[in-house]
Amino acid sequence: MKILLVEDNERVTQFVRKGLREAGHTIDTAGNGRDGLFLASSEHYDVMIFDRMLPDGLDGLTIIEMLRKNGNRIPILILSALGDVDDKIQGLRAGGDDYLTKPFAFGELEARLDALARRAQGATDRQTVLTVADLKMDLLAHKVRRAERPIQLQPREFKLLEYLMRHAGQVVTRTMLLENVWDYHFDPQTNVIDVHISKLRQKLDTENEQALLQTIRGVGYRLGPDA
Repeated sequence: MKILLVEDNERVTQFVRKGLREAGHTIDTAGNGRDGLFLASSEHYDVMIFDRMLPDGLDGLTIIEMLRKNGNRIPILILSALGDVDDKIQGLRAGGDDYLTKPFAFGELEARLDALARRAQGATDRQTVLTVADLKMDLLAHKVRRAERPIQLQPREFKLLEYLMRHAGQVVTRTMLLENVWDYHFDPQTNVIDVHISKLRQKLDTENEQALLQTIRGVGYRLGPDA
């Protein structure tokens, strides 16, 4: 798994990072809220871990609420020394998927992360209607609408939009699109993605509608209401 840890306590960060790397996972870390929000918004992760109390005025719950509002559905484990029932309720209502109090055993942390990843994968597999802002995709009927406006897509455009919607609020790279939408590797210099993204954007975003599909120069693309 690729995991993001946002934690300002360096001892906790080193402890978790060492354990997860030894278990074969990839982990990125941030020591404050602003860096954590940047990574969570610009990279793709299987699971994210947020401490509640972070420096620089941007706490963990605020970040989680911002991510959920922007369509990010990656599973989030809240890690905190605040362990009262009301604290846990507040964290879960903010958008967290699980809550673990400090101090904690590494084995329990890893087990909870595994459970969140399995649950997310199962939910993705079962989901038949995808929604991002006023954009809705019905996978069974193979139809796409934006508000009341039907959108006609070619098969490859449909598959491309499905992948972007399943990763709404996250930046997806060209490599991710080539491997998951086209199923094999193209020449890195090919413009096939640019051509399909351009056509898709023309169909999704009219002059009177909020732009949903954004190009992140030098990185990739992001679909979401903040585009």
